[in-house]
Amino acid sequence: MMYNPQLDTFICVVEAGSFSKAADKLYISPPAVIKQINSLENNLGVQLFARTHRGLVVTAAGESLYQDAKYMVNYSKEAIERAKEAGNDEDDVIRVGISPMTPPQVFVELWPRIQEQYPKVKFKLVPFENTPENAREILANLGQNIDVIAGIFDEAMLELRKCNGVELSREPFCVAVALHHRLAGKKVLTPEDLKGERLLMMRKGWSCYVDALRAELTEKYPEITIADFDFYNVDIFNRCENSNDMLLAIKSWESVHPLMKILPVEWDYKMPYGLLYAKDPSEKVEKLVRTVEGITK
Repeated sequence: MMYNPQLDTFICVVEAGSFSKAADKLYISPPAVIKQINSLENNLGVQLFARTHRGLVVTAAGESLYQDAKYMVNYSKEAIERAKEAGNDEDDVIRVGISPMTPPQVFVELWPRIQEQYPKVKFKLVPFENTPENAREILANLGQNIDVIAGIFDEAMLELRKCNGVELSREPFCVAVALHHRLAGKKVLTPEDLKGERLLMMRKGWSCYVDALRAELTEKYPEITIADFDFYNVDIFNRCENSNDMLLAIKSWESVHPLMKILPVEWDYKMPYGLLYAKDPSEKVEKLVRTVEGITK
């Protein structure tokens, strides 16, 4: 209750015209009604009714309060209903973690079909800074402040980060180059094009998919210098743009750096891409995952 419940009794007395009739409607005794009205008058410091031998007469103060009280009571009830509806809606709000490396574009693409099967779902974007510390903390605690994140993964990474993943696609490995790089004008690259270049790849053991590509390049293209790094974020894009090195990347990272261009390469190496979520997901996340799985089958 967001207002003084004595207002309900007051309104009932005004509309009934007497304490006894109001008592009948409220299923309480007349003395209880009188006690509530006296208490309300004392609290407000005004007389709401004039007691005459002809019965109750609403005073000017009482008439003014009556008009306002009806509005207050109705508004309060509506406010409570809105709050309840908002609380219910929260059950269908999926908090999506976003960063330059985990853009929400996939949800835009899936939205029409998700809403068709899960009409009450809503997405709330939660930006986060992509740092190694945040990656460990957020992925290990999915479901607390963030429900899902869209990104690349493999089984080793899921095990390391203690989360689940549902695969949406296999994303081809591409190469990111600075706009001033000698190969930036090409539409498609071949492994031959990379000879003489320095290619930055995530350290060995980070992903079996990256390691498979590394093994082939090391064996067949020794002219390509492979350099390790530890974490994908904007800093590694800045580093490559400044050094003119090449960076192993995926297409969805095109917007990470305005001075870098992501080019496809003629090789058959891909990595799973999808939604990361908690090991023990909430009902709303489970429902989303089932919906997404149905869409992608």
